[in-house]
Amino acid sequence: MKIICFSVLPVEKPYIEDWAQKNQVEVKILSEDLTSKTVDQVKGYDGVSSEGIAPVGEDVYATLEKNGIHQLAIRQVGYDNQDLAAAKKHGIVLTNVAAYSPRAIAEMGVTHALYLLRNVGLYQQRMAAGDFTFDEQTISTEIFNCTVGLIGAGHIGGASAQIYSALGARVLTYDPFYDASLEPFTTYVDLDTILTEADIISLHTPLLPSTKHIIDAAALHKMKPNALLINMARGELVDTAALIAALKNKEIAGAGLDTLADEGEFFGEQQDLSTLPQDYQELQALPNVLITPHVAFFTKLAVKNSMEIALNDAKNLINGGSSRNIIH
Repeated sequence: MKIICFSVLPVEKPYIEDWAQKNQVEVKILSEDLTSKTVDQVKGYDGVSSEGIAPVGEDVYATLEKNGIHQLAIRQVGYDNQDLAAAKKHGIVLTNVAAYSPRAIAEMGVTHALYLLRNVGLYQQRMAAGDFTFDEQTISTEIFNCTVGLIGAGHIGGASAQIYSALGARVLTYDPFYDASLEPFTTYVDLDTILTEADIISLHTPLLPSTKHIIDAAALHKMKPNALLINMARGELVDTAALIAALKNKEIAGAGLDTLADEGEFFGEQQDLSTLPQDYQELQALPNVLITPHVAFFTKLAVKNSMEIALNDAKNLINGGSSRNIIH
């Protein structure tokens, strides 16, 4: 059996090599993304694994089919860059890793929230100018006095509920699907209650037609002036122009973002700062905004788990088996 892995970072390579040795499977490791320009390298392989946010077009699935490959193991939660209809048309079964380490992403969301809640960005900006004072602008609130609103209660939203609850916050959750196991940590409410009552709103929902711009100008207008918006999920859940306006007009207090709608243009690459998109430059200039380059997932445990889950799925499907991670 031979598997080819695309989009592999140097830090991920040892985990793949360890899995390959334990399972006696030949695995080729490539740093390039799986695209129409690189897909021809699958020739001679039995299975494929990839990750990333670059769109995967029908020509990629067609080439996989032509080479006798019938699965694609995605080493991440999100799959909105995949064309599901085209994959099905060409007989490609897609799997993802929905629960490689929900706490990794949940913890990053909480980190963003605490950074903003305690005005660390504003202190840093002042100190860089030699100002070591504190005043009514920088006084903050302890998190156990906050109401946290979670939009989405899957693996990551559920882990977030547990962490915020452990910190003493009142936790509210909006999700169309009820999970009784989260009752000790949160109370289910409607979306308007989240928007109007939460001091911290954290997004943990997939990007779907129904969730695109779930945080738009109207939603931002409903939020409290002291509210913080945290997005660890997908950039297009938020209307970026509306968010920038709300921040500049002090309609909300701050935003912690691990993802942006146009991140595919520059995240994951070394960039000339002067060429970055205007929306990023405007957000990054604000002391009440914290941006990280879609790295909430990036912990040792998460990398190990994502590799092993994806490669196990590839192996099982190649051998005619199944996986509970198949994307329908």
